[in-house]
Amino acid sequence: MPDKPPIVLVLLPGMDGTGLMFEPFLAVLRGFEPLVVRYPPELTSYPDCVAFARQQLPVDRPFLLLGESFSGPVALALAAERPAGLQGLVLCVTFARNPRPRLAWLAPLLRLLPPRRLPLPLLGRLLLGGHATATLAALVGRMLPLVPTATLKQRLLAVVAVDHTALLDRVQVPILALRAGQDRLVPKAATDWVNAHRPIDIVTLEGPHWLLQTRPEACLQALQAFVQRNGNPSE
Repeated sequence: MPDKPPIVLVLLPGMDGTGLMFEPFLAVLRGFEPLVVRYPPELTSYPDCVAFARQQLPVDRPFLLLGESFSGPVALALAAERPAGLQGLVLCVTFARNPRPRLAWLAPLLRLLPPRRLPLPLLGRLLLGGHATATLAALVGRMLPLVPTATLKQRLLAVVAVDHTALLDRVQVPILALRAGQDRLVPKAATDWVNAHRPIDIVTLEGPHWLLQTRPEACLQALQAFVQRNGNPSE
């Protein structure tokens, strides 16, 4: 009897939307068949990103949804629809609602920001902390020219306004949250908020916001353990 195909891991990207930043994780990924969703730059609202990602979900195959950072609410909205084949939801350094609600009042000011690209050193400090390497810096350098500053601004505004807390009760599959111990963007309280409304598995790994990029092997091990705890449909 032939072996069953591996479970599909649908990867929903961070705010850049390119999927390029998954490369370090894909390099170590084993036991799963990756499917990377890449948002076009013109998709900036959560409803539009959800509709786009929905069209790419596997058909007649078991799969996991992993939403990284910006895409946590996208993954949550899709999981709440209970698509056929969905086995689990992974929320990676992400949130169900604006992770810093006290700063929501700044939203009108975001619209006034000049159309300039964020400097690479600032991105490095915020997203990589002390884990920056030449390889990761080169990857960021490849990614940034592909993402208009206007796109990043509009997606940031979407984050400020989002609140998918009410969708948590509709998710019927197990949920794993991967949390970064040194995350400068998404605080611990964001995961605690989700857990307070829907009990989830939480794994905290030492590292910066870009956890899949700096701790790919540890993230994979956490993902494998999550699947084993909840039953592997490919076995």
